[in-house]
Amino acid sequence: MLHQLEIRSLTRLGAWLLAVAGLALSPAGSAQSGNPIKIGYGISQTGGLAPNGKSALLAQQIWEEDINAKGGLLGRPVKLVYYDDQTNPATVPALYQKLLDVDKVDIVIGGYGTNLLAPAMPVVIQKNKMFVGLFGMAVNTEFKYPKYFSMIPLGPTPKTAMSKGFFETAIAQNPKPQTVAIVAADAEFPINGSEGARENIKAAGLKIVYDKRYPPATTDFAPIVRAIQAANPDLVIVCSYPPDSVGMVRAVNEVGFKPKMIGGAMVGLQSAAIKAQLGPLLNGWTNFEYWLPVPKSRV
Repeated sequence: MLHQLEIRSLTRLGAWLLAVAGLALSPAGSAQSGNPIKIGYGISQTGGLAPNGKSALLAQQIWEEDINAKGGLLGRPVKLVYYDDQTNPATVPALYQKLLDVDKVDIVIGGYGTNLLAPAMPVVIQKNKMFVGLFGMAVNTEFKYPKYFSMIPLGPTPKTAMSKGFFETAIAQNPKPQTVAIVAADAEFPINGSEGARENIKAAGLKIVYDKRYPPATTDFAPIVRAIQAANPDLVIVCSYPPDSVGMVRAVNEVGFKPKMIGGAMVGLQSAAIKAQLGPLLNGWTNFEYWLPVPKSRV
């Protein structure tokens, strides 16, 4: 059920996202051609973000079929042109060069997530294209590209917004927690998330007793969990992508570490497939979730 809700929500998000991107085309020029409007992007079908990427692609394909049945965009059919980015940022620039220079797509949109959006930005900026990113946090903070639109419900301060609810819930406890550990993968999204967490920790008057990053290719999280446990924090904020989110949950249960609260900024735990895989190991974790209030949606 949750999986279908995710698909339907992404379908509606994708429809709005792509329709907005369609405005980048000239209606007058579009009306003169029956050629498809080609929308190009990379999307994770393998690698760590594959569960999220597969759901997103399915939603976009549903939208493509639906919008074409209704006459397309601006009187033209729509064709999705996509490649598997393998959840590997190093593959992204070449994919977008190919989309723009070889496939000659009319519109480029982002793949799924911060780590895959950031390496596409320089290519898109060079080509002066409008760019819509799906679930990328603070991707445009450094670039400040005026033609970038962020499709994520984190508002104007995304870095702090990601973990704000976690800390608001934590400090409402009695007795109030005093100490925090921060652990993050050494990659774009987790680094952004940990920066925001530090701001929230300072505002809440808490003390950081552990603050370290781990390589994205890490597979054994037990030593990391034991190091955090040795610091004896009340709270643990984890900034991670799906493979390490799963690894961290398993390691915490294996070690028997039980802080007052743990979680916060873990991508992947929202996926129905990962929830089914971890089952009761997720008991006691506190994490973020996105949902779309669509009154007419039925699951």
